[in-house]
Amino acid sequence: MITRDGRFAYEAAGDPGATPLIFLHGIGGAARAWRRQLATFGNRFRAIAWDMPGYGGSAPLASVSIAALAESLQQFIEQLAASRPILVGHSIGGMIVQKWLVQSPKLARAVVLAQTSPAFGKADGDWQRSFIAARLGPLDRGETMKSLAPSLVRELVGDDPDPKGMELARECMGNVPEASYRAMMLALVGFDQRSTLRDISVPTLLLSGSKDNNAPAPMMEKTATYIPAAEYVELAGVGHLANLERPDAFDEALGRFLTFVTAKA
Repeated sequence: MITRDGRFAYEAAGDPGATPLIFLHGIGGAARAWRRQLATFGNRFRAIAWDMPGYGGSAPLASVSIAALAESLQQFIEQLAASRPILVGHSIGGMIVQKWLVQSPKLARAVVLAQTSPAFGKADGDWQRSFIAARLGPLDRGETMKSLAPSLVRELVGDDPDPKGMELARECMGNVPEASYRAMMLALVGFDQRSTLRDISVPTLLLSGSKDNNAPAPMMEKTATYIPAAEYVELAGVGHLANLERPDAFDEALGRFLTFVTAKA
């Protein structure tokens, strides 16, 4: 599906009049990475997954930054007339949600920050430079997203990932436009919302994987202590792609939180 303005592609399931539940994928993902969750939660919610700008059928941004992506998220929500949505942001999707909350603190009913971080450190930091070089170096040397996808996905996951989920993860990663992947990687650098965590005023679930090297569980557990209405859940043995690696465990944790949030309303 495409929004009325033609800018955003998305997939959706469920009653258009139900509470909107919006899923935001990571750098190597796509709307279709959430198909299992759309099927699981479409019976209770208007479950929606966007293609981030520059992904799938969504138009790329002229200049990519987390702030510009957060503005795009707001425009997407307005295009869908999605009143008081619950947002589930994975990885960079979670960073976009954090930035969006600063400009729209009361618009969400609740948020889920899945395997994400409140900061990517200093723009001139050595660790950040080496992280970017490791990710973009192979492309500079002539590899393609398709050729890199199997190894990139393998590095991201934990113990005994679901084979179908891994097939979808490789397909999503292999189809990310190289220009979008590069732009998103560079957009991470300098991201820092640590000072605004205490201002998050909606119910928040922080969901981590114990084997996640990109958003380590101890960091996420500590982050939860800075958010007033936060709950922290750690999935054992899971790497960075929880919804694809262990869809049952991911859906169960998300479902419990959603039941809690909707019961309060």
